[in-house]
Amino acid sequence: MVLDTLGVILAGSERPEVRALRERLGTTAGTGATVYGRGWETNDPRTTGLLNGIAGRSIELCEGLRLVSGQAAIQVLPGVLAVAEACGASGKEMLTAFVLGYDVAARLCTAVTPWPLAHQNGQAPLLAAAAAGARLRGLDAAGISRTMRIAVTLVLTPSYTNVVAGATALNVAGGMSGFASALAPDLALAGFDAKGDAIEEAFANLVGSAFNPGPLLDGLGSVWHITQNYFRLYACCNPIHPALDALAEALADLTPSPNEIDRIDIATYRFAAVMKNPEPPNYFASKYSLPHAAATMLVRGGAGHADLDDTALRDPVIAALRHRVHLTEDPAMSAVAPKLRPARVTVTLLDGRQATRSVQSHRGDFNQPFAESEIRTKFQELAGEVITPDGITAVQAAVDDCETWSSVADLVALLRLNGRD
Repeated sequence: MVLDTLGVILAGSERPEVRALRERLGTTAGTGATVYGRGWETNDPRTTGLLNGIAGRSIELCEGLRLVSGQAAIQVLPGVLAVAEACGASGKEMLTAFVLGYDVAARLCTAVTPWPLAHQNGQAPLLAAAAAGARLRGLDAAGISRTMRIAVTLVLTPSYTNVVAGATALNVAGGMSGFASALAPDLALAGFDAKGDAIEEAFANLVGSAFNPGPLLDGLGSVWHITQNYFRLYACCNPIHPALDALAEALADLTPSPNEIDRIDIATYRFAAVMKNPEPPNYFASKYSLPHAAATMLVRGGAGHADLDDTALRDPVIAALRHRVHLTEDPAMSAVAPKLRPARVTVTLLDGRQATRSVQSHRGDFNQPFAESEIRTKFQELAGEVITPDGITAVQAAVDDCETWSSVADLVALLRLNGRD
């Protein structure tokens, strides 16, 4: 998971808005932690956690929690890496804080009932990032609790409607967890305090509609939520992945060219069925358009990072095909989500031939996890935008043994040594 998230951050650092923000914030740069991206500038750990978190959110390839809404790794790891580098933490200390933060994120997301429009960026996982940062700063249990309760005042209100609008402000909300990972422990160490029930109050009344602490400790120490995630190979929102799997199977049966397509009919569960805008306004919005992802898969043969790029949005063949993709919600499929995430796809050609394929969940889910080699291939593709081939090999080997690092600076040294100009 460290390797996968690192690759996503590196590739996301190349997005134009991320590069522009890095340049703007670099003019008043501090020191202590490394911003991952060309130039490998240093900044204070708060800004570094922010920038690396935004980068990792920007290409819609980060992993996520399986049974609740949340993307724990990209919310927790950027701050952990920044704080760990700044305070000279070892690889084992970094990894311990990451696993701790991930578990806190998953448990809090299970306990919270978010408002229907609320995206989890910068909400419950932000408190987990603060907890991980506090662990790295050496706070005890009481100190970590106080840090998390202080961090409640930093919780944000991002909306799912951002995605259809192409509002990349949503990615800033993700990056703010990295910021809080460094800021909240400093507030606690400086003597700031918070209400004893700050978390309960916030998630039951302010940024959530209910908070049930009952399951928070279920399986504590024996069930590790970091083992119950999903990874992504498609560079788009996870709920539409099952439909893309079914589409890939149908296309393999028919092997059509784009000009042979009459229509593509997709039935799926509600959360995926609403992602139906055939005219996404920008790159970010295209990641949440099933018609666009389906049309891109048909024209380019896949829906990975290199396929769903800026040029796909401007491709006239893809643009025309988007309007031949028709989505409907199947109530029976909605009833079994999120334990299952079904989809059914029918491809109809102009000559009348058809192929229909169904899946119960996407590849990479519990039913059919990705092979480790697939995750490593993804890392190599993403990291290759920023580091050299030799660097890719060296960083993979280093991450494999990250618990032996004397310092997170060991990773940073490799990145700097092997960075592309």
